[in-house]
Amino acid sequence: MSFKLTVIGAGSVGFTRTLFTDLMTVPEFHNIEVSFTDINQHNLDMVTTLCQRDLDENGVNIKIQATTDRRKALEGARYIICCPRIGMLEAFELDVDIPLRYGVDQCVGDTLCTGGIFYGQRGIPAILDFCKDIREVAEPGALMLNYANPNAMMTWAANKYGKVNTIGLCHGVQGGHIQIASALGLEQKDVDIICAGINHQTWYISVKHNGENMLDKILPAYEANKTLSQTEKVRIDILKNFGYYSTESNGHLSEYVSWYRKRPDEVEKWIDLGDWINGETGGYLRVCREGRNWFEEDFPNWMKEPANKYVPESRSQEHGSYIIEGLELGHVYRGHFNVMNNGCITNLPDECVVEVPGYVDANGVNIPKVGDLPLGCAAICSQSIWVQRLSVEAAVHADITLLRQALLMDPLTGAVCTPPEILQMADEMLIAEAKWLPQYAEEIERAKKRMEDRKANGTYIPPRNYNGIRVHEKTVEEMKLDKQAARNNAAKTDKAKDHADISE
Repeated sequence: MSFKLTVIGAGSVGFTRTLFTDLMTVPEFHNIEVSFTDINQHNLDMVTTLCQRDLDENGVNIKIQATTDRRKALEGARYIICCPRIGMLEAFELDVDIPLRYGVDQCVGDTLCTGGIFYGQRGIPAILDFCKDIREVAEPGALMLNYANPNAMMTWAANKYGKVNTIGLCHGVQGGHIQIASALGLEQKDVDIICAGINHQTWYISVKHNGENMLDKILPAYEANKTLSQTEKVRIDILKNFGYYSTESNGHLSEYVSWYRKRPDEVEKWIDLGDWINGETGGYLRVCREGRNWFEEDFPNWMKEPANKYVPESRSQEHGSYIIEGLELGHVYRGHFNVMNNGCITNLPDECVVEVPGYVDANGVNIPKVGDLPLGCAAICSQSIWVQRLSVEAAVHADITLLRQALLMDPLTGAVCTPPEILQMADEMLIAEAKWLPQYAEEIERAKKRMEDRKANGTYIPPRNYNGIRVHEKTVEEMKLDKQAARNNAAKTDKAKDHADISE
């Protein structure tokens, strides 16, 4: 069996090495063609060298084609894994720090909220460029597996405007599944779940153990757990008010709604600083920077460590390899995927991206009809969907009116900022991120003039004196004190995985 796999954004060591190792645990795939591409030659070289060493030491006769020429990498590809970070950590920092000056306190800022909206403005033109190349040079009918955030926006744009069959993939459902099972004192394999909603706002609408409905047991289990009752205050509060547990972490979920991060004196009541995922301001940015700095420092040592073993025990729960295995070998796989709704969740718009159960086999990817979400859960998702839709259309058409409306409609941004503040913040972010927003070139020049005019006529709104609740970012020297922890952080696709399995 042979086909071509291309990884776009392959300079990401956590995603690329994990997903590639997953795929190589399938013996039938040991003669496929593989191409890695990235705009950063240095990162691409390091990750390719590491993955090629894994291949060689496992006796797999594959030679990775690594190139910064994306079209060359995509020629003849049947499957494309998409995991770039457009603007890399430089832009990510702006997504977090500029909104914070206006009082918008984000833990992550890569899905919704101000940071996620601007991440989408950068990412959507890029993924549409990827789609153009895929249509023109990849194998006809190629499938793109999108891991890039903001996942729903990127997947939406690729399907609607890119005209490439695209499935969005995320590990949030699996992480919550592990956590719920642990809280109930059970093994993940013994707990059956059905989730439905939108990416990072998906709801465990069915949780069963040996056929027994466990939904009513989740809240008491979490409240009785010493760790979870302190680290998951936002998720527990939403569970109390809406009746269902959300897939997303305490910190991530807190920035998607209007209730938990809108006043500095309130934020600390809902978060826990024991780990970034619990709500620390800019927490994900910090651990990403630490991970990148450590990989740069420690790369020679990674090459001396034992190679990843291509055995079933080393396979992660990331969906990508299982989807490809199902399509190519006919093995049935059940997971949760981000797809265009098209009537799957009946009380959400047909044109949106939903995260729902899916089944894969040789017949393709099959999405069953879920029906209505519980009304309260649908209401939360609906508000976010309109932010996503405005953001997608703004990015595609370079429409600043729609961009402003997305920011105004965003739950947390709107809870914290007035319209004049939001319009000024939009201009400041357009100017700061100009090199990644070529579609807004003319509007950015007008934004510069508007900022000058504000300062000249006295309408400029000075930044708030608020720095959030941040944790010290470790230097490389500090990380050397616990090298294994630093290496684990750098290597993960899911940088919160260690905190899903919680015991008393």
